[in-house]
Order: sequence, then structure tokens, then C-alpha cells
Amino acid sequence: MRNFDLAPLYRATVGFDQIADMMDRVLSSEINHNTYPPYNIEKTADDAYRISIAVAGFSDADLSVDVKEGALVVSARKSDEDESKSYLHRGIATRAFERKFQLADHVRVTGAAHADGMLHVDLVREVPEALKPRRIEIASRNAIEKEKDVVDAKAVN
Repeated sequence: MRNFDLAPLYRATVGFDQIADMMDRVLSSEINHNTYPPYNIEKTADDAYRISIAVAGFSDADLSVDVKEGALVVSARKSDEDESKSYLHRGIATRAFERKFQLADHVRVTGAAHADGMLHVDLVREVPEALKPRRIEIASRNAIEKEKDVVDAKAVN
């Protein structure tokens, strides 16, 4: 068990709250390393991703996909089981679950689909124009001098 005091980090940094919070979550001893249900994360395009979760035995009504506080939360609660069934072997787990995925900045959930026992959640990263890299043209000294002469001529007329 590891216990780290991150209080000095909070005092010494400005604007890095998300990083400190993420470290807090990772180092927290309350995290349960749950592997149910299994899932895949795939990159479908340059800025598009898909999370596929195995949800065999659940219907659309049993599943819930929410975005809360920068996290994708997928949960399932099985509706009332038919108690008249008698199983000799029960290998398909239909227990309730909640799986959280921390979303990066500018990642948006675009949709979810449930087919063939798989829940597919599509994500896209949309970086605002202001944050995209851009090239700045470098003006030559002659162009600056010509522009200044044009401004001076307009001021005289």
C-alpha cells in the first residue's frame, strides 16, 4: 500500500490541477482493479476512437451511458430476473457494473450502439481552431517599408 502526500504539489503549481487530480486518482488506495466487463479501445481515424464493451445478457433498457465531470460512465443494471429458471451452470455474468473512462480535453461522445452483445461508444477529439498550430508569415523589411510609405501617402492626401 502506497500513501503519498500530494499537498506540496498543490501549493507549488498553478494551473495543473487536472494533473494533480489524476495522480490522486491513480495513487488512491480506493481504486478497485475491476476487470468486468472486458472492453477494447480502438482508434478508428486520426481524431476518432471507439470503446467496445462486452455486455452479453443485457438489453438496451439495462444499459446506461453518461458523461459526467469529464468522464464517460457506462453502467448496467439487470432488470428483474425470472426466478422460475433453474440453471445447471451459469457462466454468463449479468451482474451490475459501472465502468468509468476519463476523457481527455476536447473529446466528445458522438454516439453509442448496442449490437451482438457489444456496446460500442464512439468518441471524437475536436481541437478548437484557437488551439491548433498555425503558421505565421514572416514579412521582409522591404514589405514593411512599402506599407509604411503607403500609410504616409494616405495621411498626406
